[in-house]
Amino acid sequence: MKGKPDTDHAGESTLGGIGVPLSRIDGPAKITGGAKYSAEVPVGNVVYGVIVQSTIAHGTIARVDASRAERAPGVLHVMTPANAPRLPEGGKAGFKPPAGRVLSLLQDDSVHYNGQPIAVVIADTLENATHAASLIQVEYDRKEATLDFESSIASAYTYGQKILGRDPPVTTRGNVEAGLEEADVRLDAVYTTPVETHNPIEPHATIAAWEGEHLTLYDSTQFVYGVRRFVAKTLGIGDDKVRVIAKYTGGAFGSKGAAWSHVVLSAMAARQVNRPVKIVLTRRQMFGIVGARPYTHQHLVIGACRDGRLTAIRHVATSSTSCIEEWLEPSTLQTRILYTCPNQETRQQLVRLNLGTPTFNRGPGESSGTFALESAMDELANSLGMDPIALRLANYADKDPEEGHPWSSKSLREAYSVASERFGWAKRSREPRSMRDGDVLVGWGMATATYPTKQMPASASVCIRPDGRVIVRAATHELGTGTYTAMSQVAADTLGVGVDRIEFELGDSELPENPISAGSMTAASTGSAVHAAATALGRKLAEIAILDPASPVHGAPPNDVRAGHGRIALASDASRGESYDALLRRHGSEVEVTSKSTPPEATKKFSMHSFGAVFAEVRVDAELGQIRVSRMTSAYGVGRVLNPKTARSQILGGIVYGIGMALTEHTIIDPRTGRYMNADLGEYHLPVNADAPDIDVIFVDERDPHVNAIGVKGIGEIGTTGVAAAIANAVWHATGIRVRDLPITLDKLL
Repeated sequence: MKGKPDTDHAGESTLGGIGVPLSRIDGPAKITGGAKYSAEVPVGNVVYGVIVQSTIAHGTIARVDASRAERAPGVLHVMTPANAPRLPEGGKAGFKPPAGRVLSLLQDDSVHYNGQPIAVVIADTLENATHAASLIQVEYDRKEATLDFESSIASAYTYGQKILGRDPPVTTRGNVEAGLEEADVRLDAVYTTPVETHNPIEPHATIAAWEGEHLTLYDSTQFVYGVRRFVAKTLGIGDDKVRVIAKYTGGAFGSKGAAWSHVVLSAMAARQVNRPVKIVLTRRQMFGIVGARPYTHQHLVIGACRDGRLTAIRHVATSSTSCIEEWLEPSTLQTRILYTCPNQETRQQLVRLNLGTPTFNRGPGESSGTFALESAMDELANSLGMDPIALRLANYADKDPEEGHPWSSKSLREAYSVASERFGWAKRSREPRSMRDGDVLVGWGMATATYPTKQMPASASVCIRPDGRVIVRAATHELGTGTYTAMSQVAADTLGVGVDRIEFELGDSELPENPISAGSMTAASTGSAVHAAATALGRKLAEIAILDPASPVHGAPPNDVRAGHGRIALASDASRGESYDALLRRHGSEVEVTSKSTPPEATKKFSMHSFGAVFAEVRVDAELGQIRVSRMTSAYGVGRVLNPKTARSQILGGIVYGIGMALTEHTIIDPRTGRYMNADLGEYHLPVNADAPDIDVIFVDERDPHVNAIGVKGIGEIGTTGVAAAIANAVWHATGIRVRDLPITLDKLL
């Protein structure tokens, strides 16, 4: 596709490069059905696997009667703990969080949660496999299960590892007790969030196909290299024996960051029947066996002087994990860095429950953590009689209060200013229940959004062919966020060619290695690698031209020859040069380079975060308690925006995700059995179009010279952070009722 020319930071034509609001390159393929998701890849001779799940939360399997299933039409094999292939270390060889999980791979008869995979039926059709699975009878020896989170908090223990290998679970600075004694006003409150389940449009799905000793997995994943390594180690084979392909992933939100049980089970089943096996989880199976955001119980104690200056913060966050593995929701991370406070303590605790292991969920930690912190800041502002923005500005952190480092860039003041002005915040009356529209209570609330800027090592190759086409390859992922488009724009911008000349290939573990597409780091990691490879290609073309007697730059000093704007030319005399096409026609063959990018040295000297401000208006029926979010305005400083159109789309999705967190999403678990009670889209309430208000998204112009070569910070997560708090604060302003337990349902207002 051709992009409309625009200008970059230097005022030069980008030909559809960085900063141009291009529509997604993969859009036509998706709307015409040309895009193939994992379960749709045509694989010959494929058969179907259906997972059988436990119906108890804790115990052991006494007996599996699969005889009727084995005799059912079309059944090829029934795999149970009694006959499943034995794996190295009992199937735990690949376990290394967060890229690897403790899985349920039929290696023993233990049951740790309701819904755990306990058998797989393989048949010639999905219908036959599903029918046969219903015929399996299982007897259990039951054990008492731990299922009640709140009553188990007394048994919580402090997490004993670094959070994601980086941050300590406990931090202390100053003296919190002394700070609380100094305070004129104190807040002591508990905020809770429920289990929230990812529900992407595309469920988890895998096709496993063996060819001799080589395994190909078509998997709906956010991390092809991670799945490759994990599955290889779990099966006890070399990485080079496994290939993982995911050209399109239909939403993930963190749930597809690791290989779950069904991925390895599909490979085991395919080997047993000597045919490719496809396993697609049902919507109900998306609950429990592939992770969720865990419960959190967050106890915040805050002290402040009359002028709003914070004197102390204590934030103890307790989250749930499974009985087979530790998984932490790091809800204190934003508290450590968001506001200047001389005395602070944070602690991360865990409670083990007989539920499936939790996992990343959009804005993991910061989404649940900002609900607690930003609600508490709103309560504190009310106690002090201060405007909520004024309280935040009184404690504005001009440098990272935890590390003491300067920010690589920070535009939070500008975000507060522009978003509040667009929202009309100055017209807000301070008292709750003071704004009405007839019989409807109107409330305005705001909160701060933040998410760390992350970058990991990544590689990319760029190849230019004699016909002028540029092929860019990197084993990153398209989750529906616009990776095909944004990375094509980076390559086009760096080389100075039209986006219509770029072909970007991703989603294959045989391509140059890239990290997981999570943590808002794809643009920074993969984008930096693509920029590095395209830059290196330009240098390579310059070298070829200098050595070419027919080139206008033949024999020129290397430091005077530049690649850009689709040409090789002298820096000292731009008229002396030639197009890439002309050079390549004489050269007669394609030119390719591969480059790797790594996090910059500046990460040791600067703290790198994105920041934003979120404003919400709610309308609450005074008699019925029904809540509607009627409009939202948000502004963000996220570094350089690669594509304003796809970037805005990501923020819109994040905000709607936050509306669900605030008002509707709640995975209900039977406290007697551990069964997921609302495991479908009829009862698990996601926000739909009717729930989405007018959303105004603003990007503050932010230049960050330290973060990476292309100046991007990432935006996938920050759009969700702060949203639940802004809505909760608006509900309080409308009703005078402070709801500290998500979701905010009408019964909590009556």
